[in-house]
Amino acid sequence: MARLGRSVATPTGPVRTWLLEGLQTDRKEIEHGPHAKHPWWRVMCLTGVDYFSTLGYQPGIAALAAGFLSPLATVFLVALTLLGALPVYRRVAAESPYGQGSIAMLEKLAPQWWGKLFVLALLGFAATDFVITMTLSAADATAHILENPFAPHWLQGQRVPVTLFLLALLGGVFLMGFTEAIGIAVILVLVYLALNAVVVVTSIIHVLQAPQMVVDWTHTLDAGYSGPLAMIGLSLLVMPKLALGMSGFETGVAVMPVVRGDVRQRITGTKRLLTVAALVMSVFLIFSSFVTTMLIPHEEFGEGGKASGRALAYLAHTFLGEWFGSVYDVSTIAILWFAGASAMAGLINLVPRYLPRYGIAPEWTGAVRPLVLVFAAIAFAITIIFDADVDAQGGAYATGVLVLMLSAAVAVTLSAFRRGQTAASIGFGLIAAVLAYTLVDNVIERPDGVKIASFFIAAIIITSVISRATRSTELRVTEVDLDPLAEQWVNGAGGLIHLIANEPHQRDQDEYNDKLREQWLNHRLRSDEPVMFVEVTVPDASEFETELHVRGEERYGHKILRIESSAVPNSLAALLLHLRDRTGAVPHIYFHWAEGNPVLAMLRYLVFGGGDVPPLTREVLRKAEPDLERRPHVHVG
Repeated sequence: MARLGRSVATPTGPVRTWLLEGLQTDRKEIEHGPHAKHPWWRVMCLTGVDYFSTLGYQPGIAALAAGFLSPLATVFLVALTLLGALPVYRRVAAESPYGQGSIAMLEKLAPQWWGKLFVLALLGFAATDFVITMTLSAADATAHILENPFAPHWLQGQRVPVTLFLLALLGGVFLMGFTEAIGIAVILVLVYLALNAVVVVTSIIHVLQAPQMVVDWTHTLDAGYSGPLAMIGLSLLVMPKLALGMSGFETGVAVMPVVRGDVRQRITGTKRLLTVAALVMSVFLIFSSFVTTMLIPHEEFGEGGKASGRALAYLAHTFLGEWFGSVYDVSTIAILWFAGASAMAGLINLVPRYLPRYGIAPEWTGAVRPLVLVFAAIAFAITIIFDADVDAQGGAYATGVLVLMLSAAVAVTLSAFRRGQTAASIGFGLIAAVLAYTLVDNVIERPDGVKIASFFIAAIIITSVISRATRSTELRVTEVDLDPLAEQWVNGAGGLIHLIANEPHQRDQDEYNDKLREQWLNHRLRSDEPVMFVEVTVPDASEFETELHVRGEERYGHKILRIESSAVPNSLAALLLHLRDRTGAVPHIYFHWAEGNPVLAMLRYLVFGGGDVPPLTREVLRKAEPDLERRPHVHVG
């Protein structure tokens, strides 16, 4: 199998060399991810900075949404996490181990252009989730900074500049390198979880020392609700508002190529990563919700209250003193700032696995640093548009998270069904139904999330169409492989290769005899000159890159090279260049002029991979081989 060279610009100059360091253009290299791999627990810290950081505000959200039912609603959220999201994503990790996530599983079910558009829509929601994670977390960190009594007075009213500074700092970490980002994440997560453990344990001790609090709480529930069923029903109704506490799973599978080991070890490590993170977070959520409900007056959770958005920080200051409380505040600000790192990691691992393969992104997207600059710029724009307002971005964040989780649940349900696993398909189907309800409820209450996601989807699709059109005449073939019969014919041609392009129809004797006679008349080929027919069929024109598997076939005494590809002109050009390199002689190919409007022919080429083949083949060759002496000859008559 021969690999064709890709036309990738060689970095020139120190800045360009630095930006494109580690550039990967081969699909197999991209699938295996960065060269530096890490143990699963370190990668868990990177993906967990977003997940664990929700402890900073999740108990307060639960208290505002469910009131005194907050612990019960949190238990249902944890049940959905451990019995729903976790099994779903463990299966996604097993079936999509190269970082594409559930999107790749659904891509296989919807082929050709419909599948590509469906994937682009899901990528729009993924972009919404990841980008809003960065901007919302930075804005939340800014809010904690400005609300701190030790904050300089000149920072008041500077919410947007402070948030932009935090985003720039986050981007700077990833410009230094992926390994550095993981190192920072490990320190932040370990310190933050340790401090939270101290706060939660101390709070539990205070509750145990005053058991009357629990008695008063149960009396309040009995007085406010008609019975256990009413409590359960209301808890389930408000659970969608707690969806922010379910983030992190999609990022966990997106960064799978960073986990150390071969594919099997990567899958095992990722499953362990997802499970440990979910269990740790579930324990913290349940106990933090319980102690904040017991120990904090309900009015303090509201806007302007001392526990608004910082319930555990309130307990830290109350029971452990101002010094410990201030240390806790610093750790909360730090992990909220760096929570966007998990999103950035997800984006720079996800984008190279889809957009270049679809022909809708330039080659430099195979390098990390240019992507970091692009996503940082987008995050800047989102922050300015939303004035760094946490509440304004919450709906979009929850929508992105829930859409991706629902797509994952649907993907594993269909996978189990296709494999005849009835029990698994029913179980995953129920999980998908619960997530669908949660998503619909969230969209009804906060439709702004869909609006923002629609903007991302439209931007991705428009950019994709423009990029695909401008890159349509690239070579687009990564490898050429000849089967033994085709190899035999090429080796026996003595370096003089003449190909006749044929669009296959009946493939009977008359078709080939007529085509051969036509080329003899149009191009004055000698009757003793050896020729081979070449036929390209297009099963899926939506693919951009392709590998050519050339099969030799003899019919009615004629030698025929058969190819399946996504675009006829590009494949013919790649075959000609490959034959030239194999034989050392410049090959010839013969066409007849196509009839019809050239504009419509170009549209047929973009959508169906065919169109006006002769001039397009010549244009692909012109761009791929600037040397006229080495460029294969295209004859049209």
